[in-house]
Amino acid sequence: MIVWLNGTHGAGKTTTSPLVQQLIPDSRVFDAEKVGETLMDIRPGLPDTDNFQHWPPWRTLVVETARQVLDYTGGVLVMPMTVLVEQYWREISSGLARHDIPVRHFVLHADQDTLLGRIEGDTVLGPSAFRLAYLEPYAEAARTWLHSEAEVVDTTHLTPAEAALRIAEAVKS
Repeated sequence: MIVWLNGTHGAGKTTTSPLVQQLIPDSRVFDAEKVGETLMDIRPGLPDTDNFQHWPPWRTLVVETARQVLDYTGGVLVMPMTVLVEQYWREISSGLARHDIPVRHFVLHADQDTLLGRIEGDTVLGPSAFRLAYLEPYAEAARTWLHSEAEVVDTTHLTPAEAALRIAEAVKS
């Protein structure tokens, strides 16, 4: 099974995912961003883009990597990864379904002011124009398709541990 933690930057995916992993037996964290980083390291580079998710190989490699890891280890993959383009989510989720891999899709949500404050106050990554640029696309995806495709966990007033517990309890039920 895959427990996919979606949502925009500042929602809590990176912080929450290892906490979810600790609460779900036989689980591992797989950050699909590493697949994108690998593609970004290809020289000469792939066609220019502002987001590696626009490269079709990223989407198919995420599916194939998850499948290979699950075939090898079994258990559960906790995957913290923002996917805001509906077509990309459809490609990934249908690819996983073709391999009979169940997905529990959660969106970690927070209100815009909270997200802005978290990104601007991030002491690890620092304020980031890249991360801030995704606030409006997230809001649009949430309004149009994303929240209807997932179980929404509002992290505005939750600690990461509280959000992780809600997710783990939902997965176990």
